[in-house]
Amino acid sequence: MSQPFTLPEFYVPHPARLNPHLEGARVHSKAWAREMNMIEGSGIWDEADFDNHDYALLCAYTHPDSDGPELDLITDWYVWVFFFDDHFLELYKKTRDQAGAKAYLDRLPAFMPIGDLSAMPSPTNAIEAGLADLWRRTVPAMSEAWQARFRESTEHLLVECVWELSNISDGRLANPIEYVEMRRKVGGAPWSADLVEHAVAAELPARVALTRPLRVLKDTFSDAVHLRNDIFSYQRETETEGEVNNGVLVFERFFRITPQDAADAVNDLLTSRVQQFENTALTEVPLIAAEHGLSPSEALAVARYAKGLQDWQSGGHEWHLRSSRYMNKGAHPGLGLSANRRFTSRPGAGTAGAGRLKQLTHAHFTPVGELPMPDFHMPYGLRVSPHLNRARENTVTWSRDMGFFLPAVGVPGPPVWNEELLRGFDFALCAAHIAPQSSPEQLDLSSQWLSWGTYADDWFPLVFNRSRDHGAAKAHVARLGQFMPLDDVTRMPVPACPIEAGLADLWRRTAGPMNGDQRAQFHRAVSDMLDSWLWELRNHLQHRVPDPVDYVEMRRRTFGSELTMSLCRIAHGNLLPPEIYRTRTMRGLDNSAADYACLMNDVFSYRKEIEFEGELNNGVLVIQRFLEITPEQAMRVAADLMAARLQQFERIAADELPVLFTDFALSPEAVQMLRGYVEELRDWMSGILAWHRGTQRYEDADLRKLPHSPRNVAPAPAPRTSRLPGPVGVPGRPVTGSHLPVPAGMASSSGVAGRPGGAGVPVSVGGRRLPGAPGAAAARFRPRAAAAPAAAGPSEVSAARGASGPPSPGTAVPTGAPGLPSPSVAAPSGASALVGASRVSTDAVGSVPSVVPAVGGVPAPTAPALTMTLPGPSGFGTSAARAFARTPASH
Repeated sequence: MSQPFTLPEFYVPHPARLNPHLEGARVHSKAWAREMNMIEGSGIWDEADFDNHDYALLCAYTHPDSDGPELDLITDWYVWVFFFDDHFLELYKKTRDQAGAKAYLDRLPAFMPIGDLSAMPSPTNAIEAGLADLWRRTVPAMSEAWQARFRESTEHLLVECVWELSNISDGRLANPIEYVEMRRKVGGAPWSADLVEHAVAAELPARVALTRPLRVLKDTFSDAVHLRNDIFSYQRETETEGEVNNGVLVFERFFRITPQDAADAVNDLLTSRVQQFENTALTEVPLIAAEHGLSPSEALAVARYAKGLQDWQSGGHEWHLRSSRYMNKGAHPGLGLSANRRFTSRPGAGTAGAGRLKQLTHAHFTPVGELPMPDFHMPYGLRVSPHLNRARENTVTWSRDMGFFLPAVGVPGPPVWNEELLRGFDFALCAAHIAPQSSPEQLDLSSQWLSWGTYADDWFPLVFNRSRDHGAAKAHVARLGQFMPLDDVTRMPVPACPIEAGLADLWRRTAGPMNGDQRAQFHRAVSDMLDSWLWELRNHLQHRVPDPVDYVEMRRRTFGSELTMSLCRIAHGNLLPPEIYRTRTMRGLDNSAADYACLMNDVFSYRKEIEFEGELNNGVLVIQRFLEITPEQAMRVAADLMAARLQQFERIAADELPVLFTDFALSPEAVQMLRGYVEELRDWMSGILAWHRGTQRYEDADLRKLPHSPRNVAPAPAPRTSRLPGPVGVPGRPVTGSHLPVPAGMASSSGVAGRPGGAGVPVSVGGRRLPGAPGAAAARFRPRAAAAPAAAGPSEVSAARGASGPPSPGTAVPTGAPGLPSPSVAAPSGASALVGASRVSTDAVGSVPSVVPAVGGVPAPTAPALTMTLPGPSGFGTSAARAFARTPASH
């Protein structure tokens, strides 16, 4: 049987190692599988199947340092999980027996008790018997906190199979965002990551296990494992098993491309996730020990865990190359570290190094011009509060009282906002559409939250993108936490700037009437939004366009989605059990609505952020750089993703929500409340659209009024010495002219302190020598001009993505705008952490150099966190397909 595509070259940065106890694990695991009735008589496997799959080889590659007994235990777990997968396929997926599947899955959590191991029912099949045996042999060595985490990931692995079964029964393919999100749960890699802690005898300290750096390590590990598996298992799943839950198939159908192009695109995403793992391990994980006061043994456990995940990636890839379970003819063993140096001509092959350059070489303040808006799918009607005009005036008055129109701390020159700008932004219009039934007081409060969040998000990058002081930014965010007390809402420091004054007033009025649990929930939502600004800043410090998956998940926080939705949920009081909101159904509703609004905002604000503010954190830019297409094409892909998320929202509301009502035996009042919540989210999405159509924040004439955009400020020499005030409570520090970046179009003769000098001075990116000004090869790393025809045909995008591929060896690659010194991209140095077999040193992320152009010492603001953007008329087109198409000649 011929393969449907040629396997791409994979980015495998570390060599696989083989555990010396392999043969013992083979013998033990076969005896155990027979004891559990998984081979003869199971109807699922025979001995030849078991031998050919060789799960002991998988575990010997993925856990190279485990001793014999530990490798036996780990191998038994993987025998069980693969048997479960094939058993569920035969009994329930192929028969479409959803009722039987639910009853079967509902029993399994009983075999994973926490604490009392005697509290298990009697097993009735091989899956239950195997789980009971493994649970007893595994959990006594670990804490109850780990047991709870491992039980949760095991339940996701088991129970979310219903999602896969529903897709097969309905013949439905997930959209790309939904697929990555759900594959992470059902695919089992988070379960594997938890098991790594047991295998390397390095349990993560409970107080840091759920922090962003360790969560991202786990998520990137999981996504890479699953995407790799999807590429290797595509033929078996689509031709033999009738499977629709495969990432290559999802990309193939969503973008309407060939299996080869889809496999290459999935491999690009796999590479991006592995490189996100590396970035997090080097720039974020080492800071955990200092920030959380870890002991040396705890810090070592974190490092051993990261190394264990690293070993699993390399070993898992090696096993896929050898197992008869997968399509692996003609597979490359992996590029390893040579991926940073090697490029090939076929699009999608050997592009790991090019992928990293795509993230690190975007030029700030790239001219965009006025681009046509894509069509947007919006089926909901529009309502507006009758209290709109009152809220408009009260919001202007409140903003004036908070000091938003005064010169701001750390921002020289005119105020960040003035009354004319605020009236043009018209946040009351947004609030009046998203909450049309609010009382006058509630509408005032919503309008003022939007005003505060957007002002703070405009001010934050003006100060910290220029000062590049990550420590001061963290201190500023930490101080804002003092204005959100959980006990007595009146006990706060004296506000010393407009942001603090606004938050203090809003917190008293919003959190004051809440009970303790509600206040804690709302505190988490606001804190997540504040912390996400630091994530945006870190991307600027590294001059790094975010990884697509990391961007989507963090954008929900930077946009303030959880803040808005938590207020809706808090209004439900105690009528609904809290676990309702943790179900897949409710998370799917929230995330699909949030992604629709976030991508909408990115489309509308693209020109403002890219051309006028020098922003890197924009979804259209992320799509543009990842797919190597034009801005106009990227906008249309974003619109298609929005439409797919909205369709998912409606499917959940129509099909999954009624099942939730039954499963939780909700009262009629609770059912009515949840249906009302769906209506609130519909108002939220349609209201955001209406606001974007009515606001003056994104129109060309208004963009040219932005007081601090370098595009609107006459070029002037940066002062040789100035004093940059830090946030309140953080002393200012002198900033000399040599430390200030150079504006676009202005060469620097003195260079930038700590780096090679001005334009034209070579620096290093990924080991390659790069010039400071664009050369002939620049076009190969840039999307084509934005003046693309309205409909992008196959040949058009072939030129945009295929012909604009990576350069040949030795080609000089420009990284900055004309006249800008290029960033030096290298691993940070400083405090040390063990990652891999060697000691890697790293400093605070703020030390990573990059270029942030400024004019007269004034930097550009980033995208507003709480601003929301809106689509145009409804209609779900095929722009994703047009944007990704290639000519047949490209193959």
